[in-house]
Amino acid sequence: MRKVKLHKLVIGRRGLIYSLGLCMLILGLGGLGFWALEPRAETYSDGLWLAFTTAATVGYGDIVPSTHASRFFAVVVVLMGLAVLSLVTASVAAMLVEVEERAVDSELLREIHALRLEVRHLRDEVHTLREEGPKEKTGTP
Repeated sequence: MRKVKLHKLVIGRRGLIYSLGLCMLILGLGGLGFWALEPRAETYSDGLWLAFTTAATVGYGDIVPSTHASRFFAVVVVLMGLAVLSLVTASVAAMLVEVEERAVDSELLREIHALRLEVRHLRDEVHTLREEGPKEKTGTP
């Protein structure tokens, strides 16, 4: 039960918010890191742009890592970006599946309720037949 709650926290609706927050944090820190490590990233916004294009694995080529330190940092940003992108994708998919899952659960509950009513009706019918006792056949064969 606890595992299911943890799954919903990480992957469900709240997980999407956490994943997007983590994405913003990674991009913010990535922009700061590129601004500090890459000589071509003259402003923080250049660092953010490089972090975004690197994390998204787009690589437009307008600003590229040119030093060994910034290239190593780019590898870290790509790996972190892929991980966070996977979490966001999983969260969106979980929300879509959750809607369908609720519909299936609702239908199953309706069917179970109908079956319980039918079983109750059959029990009452059997009970009534037992109270009446066996009926004698009249007539000749």
